[in-house]
Amino acid sequence: MKALLICPAIRPAVPQLAEEGPLALTPILGECIVTHWLEHLAVLGARHVQVIAADRADAVRTALGNGARWGMRLEVHGTSVEPTPAEAAARYRPADEPGWLPAPHDTITMDHLPGGPDLPLFDSYASWFAALLAWMPRALTPARVRVVEIRPGIWVGRRAHVSPKAELIAPCWIGDQVFIEPGAIVGPGAIIEDRSVVEDEARVTQSWIGPDTFVGPLTAVATSLAWGSSLTNWRSDSSLQVPDPFLMCSLAPPVHSLASSGRGTRGPAVAAVSPLRWIAGWRGPAPGTQNSTPPA
Repeated sequence: MKALLICPAIRPAVPQLAEEGPLALTPILGECIVTHWLEHLAVLGARHVQVIAADRADAVRTALGNGARWGMRLEVHGTSVEPTPAEAAARYRPADEPGWLPAPHDTITMDHLPGGPDLPLFDSYASWFAALLAWMPRALTPARVRVVEIRPGIWVGRRAHVSPKAELIAPCWIGDQVFIEPGAIVGPGAIIEDRSVVEDEARVTQSWIGPDTFVGPLTAVATSLAWGSSLTNWRSDSSLQVPDPFLMCSLAPPVHSLASSGRGTRGPAVAAVSPLRWIAGWRGPAPGTQNSTPPA
């Protein structure tokens, strides 16, 4: 079976989300948007998917590869303008060609998550955050083996390190290789993406913390999207760059060390916050869990 996926181009309502890459690659609950869609289409039986990208198509192509991960053949086509579903079908789907998934799964614009057409991702920061919270219970698919639901409404990565003195309040999502330190409070309505750190006595409520982000001791993040040193309040649409790396910053490696990995970076590099206490205090995973190492 075949399908077309249309990557959303830059949306003026959510400019911060496109700073580091195309919206199709924005991280959501441990995966990017296009990955969630490819998993969904694979379950429906898709074996050949064409992805149409008007924004940074090379980055999308590099991130997805040839589709072997999902048991399908994958092609990424770069375009100058995001097409409508009708325009995409006219160009990439020959008339009367058999073997396509039935509508509406044959041609999809990825401006929402699977099963959530009434929850648009890019109309505003508030709508984006609402869509993530609604998707949280559905994100633990059979393919997601790195995360488990430890209590109702609380999902934690198998290689995450959560202090027994931290408090997790449902609903919340703790990603892979995340560190939650003593006295931290995460939730309700909190999503901590992979490899992030929430330090001692910090609190995260009704907020999304992007991957590789450090939230410092006693720092409170509420009703916001935080990624590296960028902080956006999803209620007011106000944004700022946090100047103090001991409050919030990026843990991603510097740009010059990423040539072979292809990862991006946001804000100050981890070298700017070398005194972080969680590195020296990390004692490894609890007995019976997989080994993990502190984020690089």
